[in-house]
Amino acid sequence: MTETLQHNASDAAHSPAGLAAYFDTLPFLGRLTCQRQTLTAGEWTELELVYEVGAVGLADGAWLKLAFKFYSDWALFQTTDPTGANYVSAEYHAGPLVAGQSPATVQALKVRFDQKGHERPFQKAVIIDVVDGYINPGDRIVIRLGDRRQGGAGTRVQTFVEKAFRFRLFIDPLGSSKFAEVPGDCKLEILAGQPHALQVIAPRLVGLGETFDAIVRVDDIWGNTCRDRDLRGTIVVTAPDATQRTQPIALAADDWTFARISGLSFTEAGESKLEARLDDEPFVAATVAYVQSEEGALRPLYADLHVHSDDTVGTNDATYNLTYGRDIAGLDVVGYTVNDFNITEVNWDKAVEIIHGLNEPGRFVCYPGTEWCGNSAAGGDRNVVFLRDGKPRFPFDNEGRSLRSFEWNETTAGTIRPGVWPVDRLHAAYEDDPEGHLLIPHVGGRRCILDWNHPELERLIEIGSAWGQFHWLYTEALARGYRVGASAASDEHQGRCGGGAPATGTFGSRGGLTGVIADRFDRAGVGSALRARRTFATTGERSFAVLSQGKHFMGEVFHAEPEAPLSYRLLGHAGWEEIQLYDGDRLVWSRDLHAEAGLSERSVRVRFGGARIKDRYRAAYWSGAVAVTGAALLAVDGVGFDHPEQSVWRTGLGKLGFKTATHGDVDGIELKLSDLNNAHITIVADLHGYSKIGDPLQPPPHVHAPEARLEVNGKDLISKGSVTLDLPGVELRLVVERVTDQPLPRDLAGEISLSKLELDPGREHPLFLTARQRDQSRIWTSPLFLMPHS
Repeated sequence: MTETLQHNASDAAHSPAGLAAYFDTLPFLGRLTCQRQTLTAGEWTELELVYEVGAVGLADGAWLKLAFKFYSDWALFQTTDPTGANYVSAEYHAGPLVAGQSPATVQALKVRFDQKGHERPFQKAVIIDVVDGYINPGDRIVIRLGDRRQGGAGTRVQTFVEKAFRFRLFIDPLGSSKFAEVPGDCKLEILAGQPHALQVIAPRLVGLGETFDAIVRVDDIWGNTCRDRDLRGTIVVTAPDATQRTQPIALAADDWTFARISGLSFTEAGESKLEARLDDEPFVAATVAYVQSEEGALRPLYADLHVHSDDTVGTNDATYNLTYGRDIAGLDVVGYTVNDFNITEVNWDKAVEIIHGLNEPGRFVCYPGTEWCGNSAAGGDRNVVFLRDGKPRFPFDNEGRSLRSFEWNETTAGTIRPGVWPVDRLHAAYEDDPEGHLLIPHVGGRRCILDWNHPELERLIEIGSAWGQFHWLYTEALARGYRVGASAASDEHQGRCGGGAPATGTFGSRGGLTGVIADRFDRAGVGSALRARRTFATTGERSFAVLSQGKHFMGEVFHAEPEAPLSYRLLGHAGWEEIQLYDGDRLVWSRDLHAEAGLSERSVRVRFGGARIKDRYRAAYWSGAVAVTGAALLAVDGVGFDHPEQSVWRTGLGKLGFKTATHGDVDGIELKLSDLNNAHITIVADLHGYSKIGDPLQPPPHVHAPEARLEVNGKDLISKGSVTLDLPGVELRLVVERVTDQPLPRDLAGEISLSKLELDPGREHPLFLTARQRDQSRIWTSPLFLMPHS
């Protein structure tokens, strides 16, 4: 029996009417839009971004990443408390359907935040999972950063300015974990806020009659220099004999709000004061800088030898960063730095051309440089500063071999190409011309390991940067017998070189500066001084320090003159409170300037400082309380806090709360009491680490010391002077100490008897000074490498 099959109309091909044509109107991967184009640094807001799904659609199991760069200090997003600050949400909005089209089946969107959620540099990521179903083309996903609909405060925007901050969306449309970049980033210009503080930048020491320039600039509360503000003011110059001269200043009305005051000089030796104030800006306090003029003095040059831009992992372009260093930070010397693995050859050549064009002997010395980014297991971070004119030997040597640690950037399509590895092969690449190169080991993300050292190339070591303060690194290097001098830099990723202003994330410390004592103000003269270790390191201030013995200057290697004392000189701004002499890693002499001035019967200070670990995410986050009983708490002042989110506040009668973070630096709280003798002081603090993963509202405790508690009574404090609680970590401690009510010296000089130090005559001794000011700024000299006579 034969069955005849009939061809019915229902067997013909069919599809939703017009859907294919609609798909053709959509970008294949979709589009991302944002309702804002500009933001103010550090502002609180709700930001809404909308992703319109492209023709590709989103399969069941798909996920998305809204990513931004790792160096941003935008407040960490959280997803557990809808009523809290920095809450992030995502919701699905279905688009219209055409005839015959089935609706999407997605059941929910699940949101989380991961600081390592994507590839460098777009590592921080809001991750959105598509749950139980698929999403149609033309549907929308609305992402709210700082969702305020349930009462939250919004989100705190990145605190530093950026011409083109980017949110970039990556999608996994097939649910295969293979991500595609959605074309068209959400670009935002982040602008400086209202005028908050004046800065005066001037050399700390000049020769008598030597002319110099000073810079006056206006910053917002986060340390960004304001822009496009037509402001006027005055500067009052008070000479050592107390005579004054006043001159008006007009700050630039366009672009950065600053003024350069040229041709200043002093004909009388001593300390002069430069005080600047704004007209018609009552909430911007006057500010001062101090300049010491002396016959025959050699003006120290201030250098930042570690500055990044957006050709690798910095903010804004090379020209912006270098001109900021020259015109706004008032730097004399800049070492421009690119991450060696990340820079393209085209961008490197362009940067070198810009650097050579801006280099101007007598005004602004600029060096090209790279950051060798080997892992710590291979030696860790080393900067290479190219000291000579002409084309640097990078990214290839004369035989065409790579001089990178490795190569990985957007053009390598995910392939990592190995270069010179480990660090001794970097040494080998440049050791034929040590005079033309300076290698500086440092602690960044990948901290240097001192198992490697090249004495002819590595003449300095970086003691401080935006990553923190690393006194321990300096002492370890010297204790190993390495002849390295003191340097500090910004390691600036945020467009504010020259000491800069701390951000609120991993770059949470003030960047540093290197003071250079050079005979000539050009590339050759500065380079020679750097390699001779004629340097000191500051935590970003224009302070000054030298150490010598007779004709021998810091950085030198020599046999000591047995009867000649060591001589030192310090110039600062806030008053020197402590000075210490180290022999490598051993403290051998000190002065307590508080005790010398006379300790107060009513004033004490609580200090907390150090770091949890030596590696990345090292910060110790302190959150605690201070309680005073037995005496009235008359006044409270925070000391050393780096930005507005670090503070101390009253919570009740004799009670305080405080919150801060230390990255090797030190913060404090000064208390004035009615009666120290009968007082009892209790400090309790929780210590936690950086929220690299997990809920930012539940930061990880410092497992080795999750809580610090210290109780001190006034009688013991009067007897002992200070009480210290050492904690497991890196120079991690809590201190309660008496302080003076008297002014501390800004100019400090003295001698140290070498014979009283009782140094072992059988070996070389690296002797260096470190000193601290009352505002907790710090300075280090390069060592005298001396051999005592038998």
